[in-house]
This record gives sequence, C-alpha cells and structure tokens, in this order.
Amino acid sequence: MKVTLLHEHGGMRTFALVLATGDEAASALQTLASEQRLSASHFTGIGALSRAVVAYFDWPSRKYKHIHIDEQVEVLSLAGDIALDGDRPKVHAHIVVGKADGTAHGGHMIEGRVRPTLELVVTEAPAHLRRRFDPESGLALIDPALTSR
Repeated sequence: MKVTLLHEHGGMRTFALVLATGDEAASALQTLASEQRLSASHFTGIGALSRAVVAYFDWPSRKYKHIHIDEQVEVLSLAGDIALDGDRPKVHAHIVVGKADGTAHGGHMIEGRVRPTLELVVTEAPAHLRRRFDPESGLALIDPALTSR
C-alpha cells in the first residue's frame, strides 16, 4: 500500500492510495482512514482484483448476504465514503466488477484481493460526518444533523 498526499488546503486533503498484488482493498482503506484520522471523506477507484466478496443488504432479514467472486475481475467502479462511527472512522464502499465474459456484479465491498493494482483517490472535507444507529434498518447511517466542523 502506497499513500501520497496530493493536495492540502483549507482543511481539505486529497490522497492517492495505490494498492499492489496481494493487498486487501477493504482493510487498506480502513487503515488509511484510521492513520489519517479521516472523518468526512469520499473516494473513487479503478483497477483489478483476483477475487472479491460483495454483499447485498437484504431488507427483510436486515443482514448482508455475501456473494463470493473467485476469479480475476476488473474494478469498473469503486466509490464510497468515510464518516465517524462514534470516534472511529468507518469506511462504506460499493464496488462493481466486470468478469471476462462482460457480465458485471456489484454491491457493498466486503473484501477485494488486488491483482495487479487498485488506484484510489480519497478526498477529505474539513467537516466531520457522523453515523448514528438506525433502528429500522439496523445500520449505522450518516446523520447530517451530527455534522460538525
């Protein structure tokens, strides 16, 4: 995992995060968020994975159903945000991957094993976004009323 601070001004920071073969994408994003104390960020990325686990939130059960993709795929889109859950940053990432036959699969990113690279740009705003437990869904959702500078 290689991280470079590309820009910093007025409380905004932009990072390049480049992952290499064997790196695990979800944990690398969480490591970056913790090490840089990110609290109101968004990110995008492209690259490729040797395998992935995506998830679909099943509303009736209020649980994520994992979908294992055990083959080389292209990352067509990776997007998400980082907000505080309590006092710790929490990564929320969605991913769409393309298989060799042109089909696409996507969902909440649980795991992504990089091969050969995954390139992300992470931008942090000067405000702090906070999550609050939503009893209806059972999820910690961003609550704009808790945003602080």
